[in-house]
Amino acid sequence: MSAVSTLIYPVTDLATAKAVFTALLHTEPHTDEAYYVGYSVDGQEIALDPNGHRKGLTGATPYWPVDDLEGALAALVEAGATVRQPATAVGGGRTVAVLADADGNMVGLMQG
Repeated sequence: MSAVSTLIYPVTDLATAKAVFTALLHTEPHTDEAYYVGYSVDGQEIALDPNGHRKGLTGATPYWPVDDLEGALAALVEAGATVRQPATAVGGGRTVAVLADADGNMVGLMQG
């Protein structure tokens, strides 16, 4: 398993969040769409998702890259995690899922 590759923040005010993160990261977003604003900082993806709260995200969510999303999802559920967002194709050949640990901390999985 690799280190966290993506960190996604659910936001309700995308324009304000984009202004804050642009100032914080000292860079313009590489993707600036109504459904996703993404920044690349030293190989790390930092993103804003205006639909994140609707998807069940309660805070910033780290996404771990995995080769077998379904297998990793099953292993984490067996270990006690709860699925918050089932495996979902998000475009570009990428599939993601989000779970919560016993304390409600978000754990994202990303394949592709």
